[in-house]
Amino acid sequence: MNSTPQSLAVLGATGSIGDSTLQIIRQHPDRYRIHALTGFGRADKLLDLALEFHPAKICTSPDNHALLSQKVAEAGLDTIVLSGDDGLIEIASDDSVDTVVAAIVGAAGLSSTLAAARTGKRILLANKESLVMAGDLVMKTAKKHGATILPIDSEHNAIYQCLPAAIQDDNTAIHEPMYGIKQLWLTASGGGFLDKSIEQMQNASVKEAVSHPNWSMGQKISIDSATMMNKGLELIEACHLFDLKEDQIKVVIHPNSVVHSLVEYIDGSFLAQLGSPDMKTPIAHALAYPERIDAGVSSLDLYQLSELKFLAPDLEKFGCLKLARQAAKLGTGACIALNAANEIAVAAFLAERIRLTDIALIVEACLNDPLIIEQYSQDFADEKFGLERILSMDDTVRKVAEAKVNELNKGGDL
Repeated sequence: MNSTPQSLAVLGATGSIGDSTLQIIRQHPDRYRIHALTGFGRADKLLDLALEFHPAKICTSPDNHALLSQKVAEAGLDTIVLSGDDGLIEIASDDSVDTVVAAIVGAAGLSSTLAAARTGKRILLANKESLVMAGDLVMKTAKKHGATILPIDSEHNAIYQCLPAAIQDDNTAIHEPMYGIKQLWLTASGGGFLDKSIEQMQNASVKEAVSHPNWSMGQKISIDSATMMNKGLELIEACHLFDLKEDQIKVVIHPNSVVHSLVEYIDGSFLAQLGSPDMKTPIAHALAYPERIDAGVSSLDLYQLSELKFLAPDLEKFGCLKLARQAAKLGTGACIALNAANEIAVAAFLAERIRLTDIALIVEACLNDPLIIEQYSQDFADEKFGLERILSMDDTVRKVAEAKVNELNKGGDL
């Protein structure tokens, strides 16, 4: 082990991934040092974390900046308080940071993830939307500037662990015949509506939809799990992480949430990563890679595993997964549209403006909207203008999606 502690910036420190990351940091204070923390929605929690870890920098939303700055000064902390996207980019690019934990939910995490890639950081990636919206650009930038991307979504981390070291080092090696990779399998829990009817999904309350049987997650990702959009976004992310086409990645429902994903080899072998459903395991793996550290996770009790169930997903009930496959085939523009429309639709459902099943309807309507389709042909991987084009299209889709939410809310058709 290197005697110098790894310097970390945790983007999204006040969310569930941030919580799990900081639990591991507390366990291993000799290995890790917190240089910066960010949190936009929970300024009070960010202040508590600043008092505990004494970071050099923190970043919050512009609305929270003045009050948080005042409280930091009153507490006598020698911590710089930044705000907004510029603050996130400054932290992600900071020369004093070795590792960036990219755990901001949604499109809001894209600019800072790209900034970390441009400055050659070690990136622990939980912000799947960065690769959904800008996978070609992020991966190209990371390779050009020597950044390392380690996935901490449990499924992608599981696949990463089951691949040969040569492919971990260079994802294009997955195409070498000598490694014999046939396809990847992403597992999905099926969420809270696996055994429910489409009618029950239509009538689901927000409380029902955010309740997950196995994992403790934030509201947005819990809704994505209920619609299986989360698995669709993960499929697109996996295409970029592992340099594969969407038809080389299968999705299987595994309600036990014990097998976190699998790699299938041409000789008939399946390699799987198993463990308790706890995000600290993949986070600890990425933090210490290529070493292993104690994650403080309860061991999986194999004697208590009476059965492992695997099911094919119902693409009629879980239309969002079907739409994600379509977007993956169409390319970056469609993936931007998929993600932006979904974020608007999920927010509308959480605000009780639409039904849970309306999320797929709004996403599909946006993917088929002529105004959006005409933007699909842009070069989104261009290092100079790619981010600008991605964010511009993202903004356009959000406006179109919001109009469609209003139409549905008034009882109209899409």
